[in-house]
Amino acid sequence: MKPIRLTRHAQEQSQERGASEEEVKLAIRHGIKETAKQGRELCRYNVTFNQSWQGTHYAIKQIAPVIKEAR
Repeated sequence: MKPIRLTRHAQEQSQERGASEEEVKLAIRHGIKETAKQGRELCRYNVTFNQSWQGTHYAIKQIAPVIKEAR
């Protein structure tokens, strides 16, 4: 399995959106892949959350990183 490296932008965005680096990597490894723009893929992954985030309660947290495999 290839190593997963997050760009600085990806790290900042995941932190801003409430996802840990480990959750992002889990989504990349196990999420449902969808075609995204410019030859990229979106990896959609849902986890049980049952917590409040920014004043709203959510049962599910959806992590959906957009990736491009480095060659």
